[in-house]
Amino acid sequence: MVRRQTALKIRQAHRYLGIFLGLQFIMWTVSGLYFSWTDIDEIHGDQYRKTEMNHASFEGLLSPSESSGMKVHSVELKEIAGDPYYWINHSMLHNARTGEMKMGLTEAEALSIADQNMIDGLEVENVERITETGDHHEYRSGPLPAYVISYNTPENIRAYVSIADGTFRTLRHRDWRWFDFLWMTHTMDYDGRDDFNNFVLRAFSLLGLITVLSGFVLWYISSPTIRKIINPKKKKKKKSRV
Repeated sequence: MVRRQTALKIRQAHRYLGIFLGLQFIMWTVSGLYFSWTDIDEIHGDQYRKTEMNHASFEGLLSPSESSGMKVHSVELKEIAGDPYYWINHSMLHNARTGEMKMGLTEAEALSIADQNMIDGLEVENVERITETGDHHEYRSGPLPAYVISYNTPENIRAYVSIADGTFRTLRHRDWRWFDFLWMTHTMDYDGRDDFNNFVLRAFSLLGLITVLSGFVLWYISSPTIRKIINPKKKKKKKSRV
């Protein structure tokens, strides 16, 4: 069996590793439980969006090339406050009837787009125009500039509408923010949330494995059953002395 001094060192290492990693182990467990007990569609906020949208039909529209006066590589027809617009080549918004180029959305148009997508009965509390977001912002991956439409609800719902192309981008609410925080603690990517190859996660995973293995070693060197299996002669000698 292992010497007493070696066993003591293993036990100390196991104890201190457990203390050091304990909080992260708790966060991994809590976040895992939260993920497994929540509906991802509710986290995305589908319950706050209209399941069926009424889209207007248009006629007498210009062709996209006539509207923009340039070669068209991609085009998408959009409805903004009841008017048709072409989003051309992922860069320009043109009125599909007049060909006039539109330089971004107004606040009223953003509210109209949000109203098309969000469920009825929500009270608008505030509308804000944002041009930049930090690494931890809830709209950190969305195109800018954008309008943020805040609703007066206990869930603190916010809708984001892109100013450049008039697209309803996403919505955020209380449960999503909890999910986002716990996802950060789970992946240990405290910058972008989604990097599973970061150094911190690798280090803690390796230390966690060492902690578990040291626990198995401690069980092995301290188990009376293992001692009896390894040294059966000692047991026989004790019986013969008696």
